[in-house]
Amino acid sequence: MDFELYHGHDWDVSTAEAVEIQRALAERLRFESLAVKPETLAGVDVSFRRLGYKEYAARCGVVVLSFPELEQVDSARWSGRVTFPYVPGLLSFRELPAVLNTLDGLSVRPDVIMTDGHGYAHPRRMGLACHLGLALNLPTFGVAKSRLTGTHVEPGGEKGSTTPLLDGGEVIGMVVRTRTDVNPVFVSAGHLITLEEAVDLAIAAAPRYKIPEPTRAAHRLSRA
Repeated sequence: MDFELYHGHDWDVSTAEAVEIQRALAERLRFESLAVKPETLAGVDVSFRRLGYKEYAARCGVVVLSFPELEQVDSARWSGRVTFPYVPGLLSFRELPAVLNTLDGLSVRPDVIMTDGHGYAHPRRMGLACHLGLALNLPTFGVAKSRLTGTHVEPGGEKGSTTPLLDGGEVIGMVVRTRTDVNPVFVSAGHLITLEEAVDLAIAAAPRYKIPEPTRAAHRLSRA
């Protein structure tokens, strides 16, 4: 399936140019209620292996699940070489080309995409979920295992407990307990979705484990 690029740009850029691209794209983000009730939810995960100096092999997995049943309806995997360095805060320039190539292998267009990483909870408000959502003009959100920026207090110990992730007084995400007495995850909106909807989807898609099923399945596929 071919996905139209709404906000394309060069990927072979310097880190300084990447930062400027992020700042420009952040002005285009829209956080609004989902237009339709999602029936499919995709998870995205990318893994890397060093090949040589400044060269890595990327392997990306995308799995589409029905929602709320969470049964697999489609999947795709892609592998190739990347040269953009590992720079915290610029991971979308390293991962997104692999994600876009992988999505082209799907036969089902997902209603919402969940990334293994951040969305708005990013120093320049442009995590992978935001970048991907803008590129495809699709609803996206991020579920990360660790905090990139901001401060928070611990949520309650019960599944479904939440507490805001704050940066300079701005709510940039939510710290969410997806499983009772297990470390929380960090949920943030990417594009064309509200933070509340992203949190609800993350909790609903995690019936058994800390990591929601879409990104768990994508993680397994990317490392298969």
